[in-house]
Amino acid sequence: MTSTLLTLLLTVSCAAQTLAPNTSANEPSSAEMATKAATARVKTLDPKIHAVLALDPTALEQARAIDRQRKARGLLYGHVILLKDNIEADGPLPTTAGSMALLGNVTHRDAPLVARLRGADAVILGKTNLSEWANIRSNASISGWSGVGGQTRNPYALDRNPCGSSSGSAAAVAAGEVEAAIGTETDGSITCPAAVNGVVGLKPTVGLVSRTRIIPISHSQDTAGPIAMDVTTAARVLSVIAGTDTADSATKDADAHIADYLAALTPYALKGARIGVLRFATGWSVKTDEVFEQALTVLKKQGATLVDITELKDRDKIGEAETLVLHTELKADLNAYLATTPETVKTRSLADVIAFNTNHAQRELALFGQETFIKSEATKGLDDPAYKAARALSLRIAGHDGIDAMLAANHLDALVSPTMPPAWKIDVANGDQISGGGAGGLAAVAGYPHLTVPMGAVLGLPVGLSFIGPAWSEARLLGYGYAYEQAAKAKILPDFIPAIEEVKPSAPLLEPLER
Repeated sequence: MTSTLLTLLLTVSCAAQTLAPNTSANEPSSAEMATKAATARVKTLDPKIHAVLALDPTALEQARAIDRQRKARGLLYGHVILLKDNIEADGPLPTTAGSMALLGNVTHRDAPLVARLRGADAVILGKTNLSEWANIRSNASISGWSGVGGQTRNPYALDRNPCGSSSGSAAAVAAGEVEAAIGTETDGSITCPAAVNGVVGLKPTVGLVSRTRIIPISHSQDTAGPIAMDVTTAARVLSVIAGTDTADSATKDADAHIADYLAALTPYALKGARIGVLRFATGWSVKTDEVFEQALTVLKKQGATLVDITELKDRDKIGEAETLVLHTELKADLNAYLATTPETVKTRSLADVIAFNTNHAQRELALFGQETFIKSEATKGLDDPAYKAARALSLRIAGHDGIDAMLAANHLDALVSPTMPPAWKIDVANGDQISGGGAGGLAAVAGYPHLTVPMGAVLGLPVGLSFIGPAWSEARLLGYGYAYEQAAKAKILPDFIPAIEEVKPSAPLLEPLER
C-alpha cells in the first residue's frame, strides 16, 4: 500500500472523532473541510473501483450553509454521506437505479431518510453505483454492474466482486472515500456487500426506516440502512434515519421502537448474552469456517454463552415462496413508483422498462438478460391467492417458526453465523458464482434486523460475522457487534491489488516447486 493511500484511509477512519457532533462552534468550516476532503478522496480512489456514480455539485454549498448556521450541531455534523442511486435526493442528480431508462429521473425531492440526514447536518456528497434495479432484473446477473455505472470493483482485490446490490455504497466506505453510506436491502443487499468489502452493514427491521421515494422491489422486504466504517458510525446514522413516516404505513410503529443506539455501545454488551450459533448456515468454505470459529472464541471470551443450532425445519421451502412474493410485489410497487416520476421519464411501468431494455440491448442486455422482469410482468397482482399463500408460508418459516422459534426454544438473545464467503471473481461469461449456506435470507424474509461486522479475512479478502435478532432489536445487535468489534479488532484495510493471486501468500504457492 502506498503511503498516500494509507494516509487517505487513516484520515477517514478517524473522521468521526475529529469532526464529532460536539465540535466547538468556533472551529471554522468543519463541514466544508470534511466535504473537500471526501471529494478529494473520491477523485483519487474511485477511478480504481467505480463506486461513485456522480458527485453532487451542490455538496460544498450544502456544507457552507451548515457551517453558517447558528445552532447546536446535529448528530451527523462533519459527516459526508453517499446515497445508493435508488434513493431520491433534491438537487441536480437523477435517481437511476443504475438503469439508462431513468437517466431523466431528476425529481427535485428528498426521500424522507435523506431529509433526516440533512436535518442532522450531514452533507449529501453524491450517488453510488449499484447492481442495476437492485439486482432483481436477472438471476444470471453480475453483482455490482449497472448500465449507467458499469462494474464496481472490490477494493481488496480489483478482480473480485463487491456483491450486490449496494455494491457502490460498501466499496466506497471500504475504500475510505466516506465514513458512511446508505444502502438498501431486499435480501442480502446491505449485508453481503458490507461483509465482502470488510465494513459494517445494518439491515434494520422493515418499518424502522422510511422507504418513501426509494425505487422499490418489495414492500414486504425492502428497507434502507447504514453501511459504515465501524459500528459506532452505523449506530449514529441509524439514530438519525429511523422513525415514522406517514407516507409509509410500514413505519407506523417506528417511533415507539426507536432506542438509544449509541448508548447500547458498550464493550461489555456480550457479558451474559445467550447466542445461537447457526451451524446450518456455515459451510461457505473451510477457510471461512475457520475464521468463524475464531470469532466464536472471541464471543465466549467476552462472556457470551453459545448454543449450537443445527437445523431449521422447512428452510428449503422459503426460496420458491419468496421468489413469487418478490416477483409479484416488484410489478405492483415499481409501477406505482414510476407513476410518480417526472415527465422526462418515459418508462411509466415495468412493461415499459422491459421494452426499453430490449430497444437498448447493446448496452443493457449485453452481459445478462431480464428474465426476472419478464416473469414479474406475468404475475397476477397482490390479490392473487398464490401470492398471498407464498407470503404467508415464507413469513411463517423465516419468522414465527424460524428466528422467533429458535430464540424462544433456547432462551437466546441473538443468532450468529458467517455472513458470506470471501468475494468471488467478476465473471462476465457466467455471472455470479456463489454457493453455500447463509442465514441472511431468514432475516430478510421475516423483516428482522441483521448486522454484519468484519470478522477477519481469507487470504486478504474480508469476511463478516452476522448478528440476527427479533424485530426491533437493533440496539441489542449493535451492542453485541460493538463489543465483538472492540475485542476482535478484525478489520483490515484494502490494498487495491489487481488480484490476490498476484501477492503473498497466494502468489508463491501458485508457482511450481523449485527442484
